[in-house]
Amino acid sequence: MTCNRLHLALALALAALALVVAVPVAALAQHPARHVEEQAVYEIAAQLRCVVCQNLSVADSPSEMALQMRGVIKERLATGERPDQVVRYFVDKYGDWILLAPPRRGFSLIVWIFPFVAVVVGLGIVALVLRRWTRRPRPSTTQPIDADMSERIRRELEA
Repeated sequence: MTCNRLHLALALALAALALVVAVPVAALAQHPARHVEEQAVYEIAAQLRCVVCQNLSVADSPSEMALQMRGVIKERLATGERPDQVVRYFVDKYGDWILLAPPRRGFSLIVWIFPFVAVVVGLGIVALVLRRWTRRPRPSTTQPIDADMSERIRRELEA
């Protein structure tokens, strides 16, 4: 009987071990770990603003938060998400502010249009100023001399 209990305990231990090993293998089959290129992580991180040091991208920031965000990018790419889905995740979490280049829609469209409008207006002002400057009559440096003055000058030159 002792041998049967030993066999039963051994069978249960093997079944438990098989169950423990089978669950992670099944999870890996559903989400195979992919090798993620650092260049892909960098390209996505370069599009995002660091929430700690707001004037740097996540790719260039040395902060701990940027390091964590790069880790999230790498994890999401490893699970098979496309780069635009990863960026969308951060936009959903932080809003359009997280993007270094604002989207070309809505109120943000002003940021894209304003520089071109400013250049056109500036060139128009320069053209207007130049046109007025070149059309302005030049003041005459010679004044008409009346007859008495002309006679006086003639007499002084003869003397």
